[in-house]
Amino acid sequence: MNTVESTQVRTVDRVVIRFAGDSGDGMQLTGDRFTSDTAGLGNDLATLPNYPAEIRAPQGTLHGVSSFQLHFASFDVLTPGDAPDVLVAMNPAALKANLGDLPRGGVILADSDEFTKRNLAKVGYAVSPLDDGSLEDYRLHAVPLTSVTVEALADSALSRKEKERAKNMFALGLLEWMYSRNLDGTKDFLKSKFAKKPDILAANLKALEAGWSYGETTEAFDVRYEVAPAPMRAGRYRNVTGNTATAYGLVAAAHRAGLKLLLGSYPITPASEILHVLSGMKRYGVTTVQAEDEIAGAGIALGASFGGSLGVTTTSGPGLCLKSEAIGLAVSTELPLVVVDVQRGGPSTGLPTKTEQADLLQALYGRNGESPVAVIAAKSPTDCFDAAYEACRLAITYRHPVILLTDGYLANGSEPWRLPDIKELPPIDPAFATGPNAVDAAGRPTFHPYARDQITLARPWAPPGVPGLEHRIGGIEKADGHGAISYDSANHETMTLLRAAKLEKMADGIPPLEVDDPSGSAELLVIGWGSTYGPITAAVRNMRRDGLQVAQAHLRHIAPLPHNTGEVLRSYRRVVLPEMNLGQLALVLRGKFLVDIASFTQVRGLPFVPLQIREMIEGEMRKLHGPHSVRTGAQES
Repeated sequence: MNTVESTQVRTVDRVVIRFAGDSGDGMQLTGDRFTSDTAGLGNDLATLPNYPAEIRAPQGTLHGVSSFQLHFASFDVLTPGDAPDVLVAMNPAALKANLGDLPRGGVILADSDEFTKRNLAKVGYAVSPLDDGSLEDYRLHAVPLTSVTVEALADSALSRKEKERAKNMFALGLLEWMYSRNLDGTKDFLKSKFAKKPDILAANLKALEAGWSYGETTEAFDVRYEVAPAPMRAGRYRNVTGNTATAYGLVAAAHRAGLKLLLGSYPITPASEILHVLSGMKRYGVTTVQAEDEIAGAGIALGASFGGSLGVTTTSGPGLCLKSEAIGLAVSTELPLVVVDVQRGGPSTGLPTKTEQADLLQALYGRNGESPVAVIAAKSPTDCFDAAYEACRLAITYRHPVILLTDGYLANGSEPWRLPDIKELPPIDPAFATGPNAVDAAGRPTFHPYARDQITLARPWAPPGVPGLEHRIGGIEKADGHGAISYDSANHETMTLLRAAKLEKMADGIPPLEVDDPSGSAELLVIGWGSTYGPITAAVRNMRRDGLQVAQAHLRHIAPLPHNTGEVLRSYRRVVLPEMNLGQLALVLRGKFLVDIASFTQVRGLPFVPLQIREMIEGEMRKLHGPHSVRTGAQES
């Protein structure tokens, strides 16, 4: 390692860095590149991109601040971190918007060139906080990032404005030096991205290296840091976002089932990346159709399933509303359909780039008539792969629509992912109908489209074009068995009950709810679903370090629920349920199992942090054991 003699190298076990600036400052790209380089060194990590909905929000304003937080460590990382250790602030707005999250003693790296009178006035600073002593409780490094970048590119033919755009690469190079990262991965990325723009490529490479050299030669930084690799299971890893993992899970399931995959989708934040990823996978039997609207996207997917492919449609909350009639049609026709809902803040357009878990009741009940669907939820970015695979398995096996719930936090967040062995994934058998399955009144072989498998209650899957399997399906009620249109009231009740019973059959094929209760003596259970897994697990882990007994369980399957859910809930004196909504799963569990659940909610567009959840749990423990029963310990996520 090359360092100037005065620079100390300090080993730490974890670091949380937040890059913040204008939407046009490239903070998402900078954070993504630092993340990729960090993953390449073997650290475990978790990320939290946070950006405005506007394509180009007003420059220099609080509304226009974009940030990217990365937590990397030499141990198992569960969350993007409670608070940053380092704040990179590219302008006064970025500093003001994020300073409240930075603990005293934290590091601030600020672009001093941007702290002009005009930019200060935009966010209400009368004088520069870099000069008035208000930041004396922090370790402040005011670096003229813009002018130093322009100076480093003095020989470039680019305009000054174009040179200034490379300052994010200068900042990245400096941070890579401070935390002993390697520039090779980012260099390869830039060479690929700007292969056809040699002047821009040269400028970005030079700015990146200039940032590294600045850290190497300046006397402003007397310490640099190293974070050892985290112990991980042997295998091949890559960094992956939740949306990418979802796309890969869908493709893996289709491949395992021997089916072509068709995605019918209308672009919507934050689900669009799934469409982008799948559109590049044509060689794997994937067809993508960018539909004219959400309704068409669902109809295209359902039509593909009728034709013998795996039909998938992706969306977010507003789009799920529009797809409800087509999902109801999938319930009636009893065809496989996978609907991926990447939840965001609502209602209506709401907070398009912020996260929420408030679509649960819509997923469970948001259709006309008795139209039950299966609902499962992913718990982490990498778990999106397994959850997507499971959604496809259930849809294909039981000939039924399945809604997969992820959210903006999972979709855009990333973590290291161990590539699975496809052969080890659970088998999926589409079991297409191949011939007649009944006889008519005259004793001749015939085909009944609603004859059922006695184990799964699934009807036969008979793609069009197979001789002898002609049949009628549609939204009008069909007669049990032979499938003719039926308005008979008794038959309608029979078919309604059969469709509901299919979900109970699904419960026979899913694992029981697992409880993590090492001592076996905990009186309080924390249960969660979806992306609350990370902060809940971090909070529980930390409480156990302090000697507090807490049990934890996390639901993947929400409809149907595992058979032992009620038994688990009734086994504890107190059940705590944190959700990023106003208590939707708590409502469901209370109604189904008559268990008093302590519901803790948040709808801020941001995920919980472990400290919040710990405080919730401690409050409930005091109710059980008295006000002095809990001693708050140190928090580390």
